[in-house]
Formats: sequence, structure tokens, C-alpha cells
Amino acid sequence: MTVASVAAASGEEAFGFDRNRVERPVFHALMEARARFGGQRPILVDGDERVLVYDEVVRAALALGHALRRGSLPGEAVGVMLPTSAASIIAFFALSAYGRVPAMLNFTAGINGVISATRIAKVRRVITARRFIELGKLDDFIPALSKEVEVVYLEDVREQLNLANKGAAAIGQFAPALIAARPDHDKPAVLLFTSGTEGEPKGVALSHRNLLSNVEQVRLHIALYENDILFNPLPTFHCFGLTVGALMPMMLGIKVVCHPTPLQPKEIVRRVRACGATILLSTDTFISQYGRAGEAGDLNSLRLAVCGAERLRDETRALLRKKYAIELLEGYGVTEASPVIAANQPGANRSGTVGRLMHGMQYRLEPVEGIPNAGRLFVRGPNVMLGYISGQNPGVIMPPKDGWHDTGDVVSIDEEGFIAIRGRLKRFAKVGGEVVSLAAVESCAYALWPDHNHAAIAIADARKGEQIILVTTNPQAERSDLLGWAHNHGVPELSVPRRVVVTDEIPVLGTGKTDYSKVQKFVAALPAPCG
Repeated sequence: MTVASVAAASGEEAFGFDRNRVERPVFHALMEARARFGGQRPILVDGDERVLVYDEVVRAALALGHALRRGSLPGEAVGVMLPTSAASIIAFFALSAYGRVPAMLNFTAGINGVISATRIAKVRRVITARRFIELGKLDDFIPALSKEVEVVYLEDVREQLNLANKGAAAIGQFAPALIAARPDHDKPAVLLFTSGTEGEPKGVALSHRNLLSNVEQVRLHIALYENDILFNPLPTFHCFGLTVGALMPMMLGIKVVCHPTPLQPKEIVRRVRACGATILLSTDTFISQYGRAGEAGDLNSLRLAVCGAERLRDETRALLRKKYAIELLEGYGVTEASPVIAANQPGANRSGTVGRLMHGMQYRLEPVEGIPNAGRLFVRGPNVMLGYISGQNPGVIMPPKDGWHDTGDVVSIDEEGFIAIRGRLKRFAKVGGEVVSLAAVESCAYALWPDHNHAAIAIADARKGEQIILVTTNPQAERSDLLGWAHNHGVPELSVPRRVVVTDEIPVLGTGKTDYSKVQKFVAALPAPCG
């Protein structure tokens, strides 16, 4: 039974912008941005500091796309396996310009994960780069991947560009209608893949309207300026890194600085300072590393530091506030919503919440047994996906029922519309008949041992239904210390893990999220405790 059904804005009329901004193909939206801001406007900075203007991006996309269209059909998914870079973004627009659908492959998922994604999306060709394969030490990927798909190297394509390819770019940059495809705005624009933190990943089909709607929603929600510089170290195979980190700034005339990996804190801090970035996209895991790696003043140019993908810890907020006087904005999104669902705002930044819903979205809450004053969150809106693609039915998009996406998250929403994430439904344990949030267990561990990483999971227990295990990188961690902290802070003893296990490293996904599937397997492989 629905316990709440409220629209932040009812229907597209309340969306607040001209539907012509979203009812068009993504590549044509790029062309219109170029016309609006000027072809010579610097818009894209690569990891080697090479600066590209709009005209260069458009010409490169049209020439590359004209060459890549051979061997594929309009509407077909083509894999892209590249780090966050000008090459990745141009490849995305190149495929889009000629009506192909980029399938952004998560190379951090390992070769089996990449092959699984190509099968789900029925990908026959994968675009990558020899330099990336070499620097990323992914040489062992290629033999296995080549058995499944045709691997196309950008270096080879560039060397072989002919007069026809260059001619298409020359004509298309002035008369795109003569060259570029114009797919329906409700057709797939990109295929992404869920992170698989708790199971097998699925393909997510997002339309041109989905992506551009989310760009507009973010624009309406947070003040952005043409003189902003956005620094994006997040992967473009992750929706936050693609939509907010690449498409949004390029559609709004904001220069975007790419960094190929979020795992280089000192280099990222150096580049943020050097380029004078005003906006940084990150996750709690990564920005806490940047905060520790930098010196006072290194991040002073930032006016917005937006964190998503995982819960923002109080310890991280305090670190950035004390060292750099930066107030972090926590947001909330899922791949299925292109991705942003809610975000805090300057002047309306409430710690412990992910802010308020994006314009044009609706939500409903369904009650969850044992969790009072909260519910399972369902969302609907113009940014919600076309549907899932599963391994059981490759290439077939299964739309969400009546447009409602089940986020699987349990949330509470106050009278002002601020959303507090209580945890994923799968991240609650039932101990002795009581429901316990595993996220709350981790919060206790982080409060007691803030300089270490922690992950809580639940395993079956013959007596109490389930028991909670805490995996931690703190070599001195003891359950008795957690128990004492819980008693002193009024935390129920049920929220204290039954067992504490020490490890050298908590496994994470490429996005920085904890890989709970690997944590679960790690615990399952441990010998049973004595006694």
C-alpha cells in the first residue's frame, strides 16, 4: 500500500523549460550548444592538458563516426571501453551522430564483466585504444574479448581516415542535417550497466530525452555559470560521470576537465588547483582521499563539490570544511534515472539528507515491515530509463511498469521534501526479529575508527535468523570497543556486529562503491570461529 504519493512537479508543464531542449537527439543538442556558445569556445580539456574547442569536438566526432559506422547498423549498440578522456567523450558523440548506440563498458569489472555486458547488449564491436590497454595493464583482456567481438583501436581508425570521412566532417559541421542521423528522442541514446554491488549487473537503456531531461533538471536545481570549470575524474561508464560530468557541461557551455581515473589523489588535487576548477564531482570514498592528499589552499577554487553514488560521511564533511572551508553537497541518483534524482543545494544543504527531488519527478513510498516512518522509494519522470536489458533476454528492453522505477532504497522524506536514505532494502538484516540497518552499523564503525574503511554484511544464523559481520581495515578493531561505543551513544546492542573481521583492503567497484558481493564471498570463505 502506498503511504505517500507526491509530485515535485506535476507533468511536463511544470518542468520549467522548453521541451525543444530535451526532445532532440543528443548530438544535435551538442550542435546547438556550439551555435549558442561559439565554435571557438574552449570546452574540453584532456588528461594531457590538451584543450579542444567546440568546433574541434564536432569535427572529430563527425569524422570518427563516419569511419566507425562501417560494420554496424543504425540503432545497433557499439561498445566503448575507454577511460574518462576526450577520446571517450568524442567516441560517444561519434557513434551518436550516426545513429549508433554507445554501450559504455566498465573495464574495472574484469574481463568476465565486460564480456557479460557485450552479450547483454548484443555488442559486435568494441572501441578502445592501444595506449589505454597498455597503461591500464589490460593486455590480458584482448585475447578473450576478441573471441566475442571485433576490437577496434582508435589509433588505427584515425590513421585510416580518408577523404570521405573528412568530407563528412567538413559538411556536417555546417549542415548537420545532411550528414548526421536524427533518431527519435525516445529511442536509446546510451546503454549503461548497473554496478552489480549485490548481484549480476543489468543493462540500462537511456533515451536521448532521458539524458537531456536530467541535464535540464540539474541546471534548474543548482546555479551553474558559463565561467565555471568542472573537473571530472569519474568514469564515463558510470552515469554520474557521463551525464553530469560530460554531457551537462558541454550542453551548458561549461569547460570540462577530464581525468582518466579517480585513483590519483595527489595528481587530481594538483590539477584542480592548476586549472582553477570551480566544480568537482566525486564520491565520499574519493573526496576523502583528495582532502587528505592536498595542502591548505589546493582546493580553494572550488565553489561546488558534489558527491554521489554512496553515503557522504560526517567525517568527510568535517575534513573538507576544516581544511578547505568547503561545504560538500550530497546528491542521490541511480543509473536508471540518468542518474540524478535529488540533491542538496547551496543555501539548502541539510546534512544527513540527499536534498530534494529534481523538477518534473514524482515519487511514492511503499511501507517496509519493521522500518517505521520510511518506505521503499519508487520514482517516475522524464529522466527515468526506457528499461532494463537482462542476460536472459539480450538486446530486449523491458520497460518499468507504468513508468515507475523501484530504486530498492528505503528513505524517509520530511515536510520540506528533504530525502534521507535509510539504506538499500537488501542492506537491512533481521536479527532476533528486529530490523537492523547495515549502513547504520558501518556508520558506528566509521564514527569510532574514522581513518579506516568498513563494510557490514549479514549472514544466516540458526538462532537469530541473521547475524551481522563487520569487515574492517583497522588492525586493532575489537568488538568490545564497538559495544562500548554503542552503549555510550544510545545505539541498540543489536546494531553491534556479532563478529569483527580484519582485512587489508575493502574491495570497491570502479565508481568507489563498496563491492558487497566480494565482501560476502570473502566472509563466506573464512573458517568458522571457534566456540
